[in-house]
Amino acid sequence: MLVSACLLGARVRYDGALRADPAEVLARWLREERVVPLCPEVDGGLPVPRPPAERQLDGRIVTSEGVDVTGAFARGAARAVELAKLHEATIAVLKEGSPSCGSGFVYDGSFTRRRVPGGQGVTVLALRALGVRVFSEQEWAEADAALRAI
Repeated sequence: MLVSACLLGARVRYDGALRADPAEVLARWLREERVVPLCPEVDGGLPVPRPPAERQLDGRIVTSEGVDVTGAFARGAARAVELAKLHEATIAVLKEGSPSCGSGFVYDGSFTRRRVPGGQGVTVLALRALGVRVFSEQEWAEADAALRAI
């Protein structure tokens, strides 16, 4: 299974902050060696720290400074697909709200923290097109049930 590296404690978020999730289920997955960490944004070539980025209405991803980083996000999504194929991953738990990893919402591109319910990040779209079931970090139990059903 693929898991956002930031949820594993890696400092890869745009702001360099630590966002490890101490979920019991995640600890078990790590012990069972089921986890393949990824950060599509870093894998796509973006630095840490970096300015926040949001998906625009036209599909581009732009930083708060106005720099178009769509290409880096696309490269990161392609790398996630490669990892899923390489490791035969059928499940992913990714960071909600991210323009890469958001599976239930993304931000609307205005940098005002307004959410687009149902919005999906570019990596989520790519993984779902591959048939990978994507969950957010609020859905550990659902992801665990899906993993156990395999």
